[in-house]
Amino acid sequence: MMRLSSSFIRTLREDPADAEVASHKLLVRAGYIRRSAPGVYSWLPLGLRVLRKVEQIVREEQERIGAQEVLFSALQPREPYDATGRWEDYGDGIFRLKDRKQADYLLAPTHEEMFTLLVKDLYNSYKDLPAMLYQIQNKFRDEARPRAGLLRTREFVMKDAYSFDIDDAGLDASYARQREAYQRTFERLGLPTVICAANAGAMGGARSEEFLHPTPIGEDTFVVSDGGYAANVEAVTTVAPEPLSAEQIAALPPMRDVITPGTGTIDALVDYLNEKEPREDGRDWTAADTLKALIYMLHHPDGSSQPLLVMIPGDRQADEKRLEAALAPAVAVPFTAEDFEKHPALVKGFTGPVGLGEESESGVKVLVDPRAVDGTRWVVGARTPDTHTVDVVPGRDFTPDGYIEAAEIRDGDPAPDGSGPLRLTRGMEMGHIFQLGRKYADALGLTVLDENGKQAVVTMGSYGVGVTRAVAAIAELHHDEKGLAWPREVAPADVHVLATGKDQAAFEEAERIAAELEQHGLEVIYDDRPKVSPGVKFKDAELLGVPTSVVVGRGLAEGVVEVRDRASGAIAEHAPADVVDAVLAAVRA
Repeated sequence: MMRLSSSFIRTLREDPADAEVASHKLLVRAGYIRRSAPGVYSWLPLGLRVLRKVEQIVREEQERIGAQEVLFSALQPREPYDATGRWEDYGDGIFRLKDRKQADYLLAPTHEEMFTLLVKDLYNSYKDLPAMLYQIQNKFRDEARPRAGLLRTREFVMKDAYSFDIDDAGLDASYARQREAYQRTFERLGLPTVICAANAGAMGGARSEEFLHPTPIGEDTFVVSDGGYAANVEAVTTVAPEPLSAEQIAALPPMRDVITPGTGTIDALVDYLNEKEPREDGRDWTAADTLKALIYMLHHPDGSSQPLLVMIPGDRQADEKRLEAALAPAVAVPFTAEDFEKHPALVKGFTGPVGLGEESESGVKVLVDPRAVDGTRWVVGARTPDTHTVDVVPGRDFTPDGYIEAAEIRDGDPAPDGSGPLRLTRGMEMGHIFQLGRKYADALGLTVLDENGKQAVVTMGSYGVGVTRAVAAIAELHHDEKGLAWPREVAPADVHVLATGKDQAAFEEAERIAAELEQHGLEVIYDDRPKVSPGVKFKDAELLGVPTSVVVGRGLAEGVVEVRDRASGAIAEHAPADVVDAVLAAVRA
């Protein structure tokens, strides 16, 4: 058993100064974790117990579907990541280092390359497939703004699994097995999740889904509809109008420039147009009739850069996460005053798409919102100070280089699948599954002989669970104003026995109860500290959050021992001889 008189446990009465969320405050105060550096935490004895139990649940559900565990080094050579392009694609997001011979290495953020090369080394026939491997391993990412304790860190524990199949049908089957395993995993962890369509990002591949735990402190925004649609906002596609035919476009009025002094904002532009340039159809101009110009310098992983003009409806704000996901692995940085001087075709406050595009002499890349289909009519900047162009029609007056999902999603927007209006909510990513396809197998030459004796490229899936993040999420969900209240499956112990008061008989009875519970296979924390007041012991027990507590104190003289339930606060009194049976019943309920 773990005796508090000799255990490496120290509780704190004050919240740590840098703590922002409940899980961070309570895990530090209760002595589960300790900060080593920004975004880096040490696991103390109690925290390590919880972490290992979360890992074990993840492990059991992986092995239930036939996945086999391996373990790679966190330190990886550069060459495989060069082959897949991710040495550059990750940009500043990874830790790079050199050994004494000046060879390049990284601290792995994920291990797709290593899993792929392992299977390539050992398998050569379709008869070897399907295969599914996983590991539970420390990962490293150079987070620019680590925050919220374990929720956004630079070093974290993740379960990553990979499936290897001869064809897409096999990948679909492997993906489905992992999807079901994730549902069981999060159910056992006591973490409700919503399965959301997601953007694959730097991982690449086709189908991608996130398991998001709804919580106000989540960093992800996702949407749901009453009809069952669910997606991370980064993956939501805009419902666009049908484009007009060439004949219909030909009948539209020609574009024309309008002098618009003092209209450096969308609101000022709309007010000016309603006063000076009323619409021919009688309705008022609105911000939704305009296209807002967002101007960036687009930096590619290969080191090249180019100006980027993004046009979104003027009644919407840009969503930086959607923009980032749409452009990855390139990075967009807002234009500076110096950039505007170097690119006079882009006029601050009055830039529009007419006359621009990669095929023009300007070299500006033009991406527009999906609503700006051929035949729609817009007000845009005329690329001249104090001037806008009215009735600009895509497909007639300019041709964009492409479309981009960069505008915000709003409550009430239509779901892409027609299942009703969308509702936005906040969530925390707990797991992410991908159908990688053949991206990594192609890059690293993972092939096997198929049934006809010909070389076939293996198709892969990738499946990740944030193990340390799960610990924090459980703590966020299961706590109150007094401290943590762990679900039994992940608690650091089954029962917390407290000997209170100064009567030696209480300590002797508590010792007996604790030993007998341990003999029945339970994990026991025993507060045997001789000179600590009952109030301090009660506060520590509430802070540590073990599901069941046994209090042996002044009631012992009347033949009473208390059994307390941490989650409900219920207190039951039992005769000392009946306490062990009562606790066993509670633990095994």
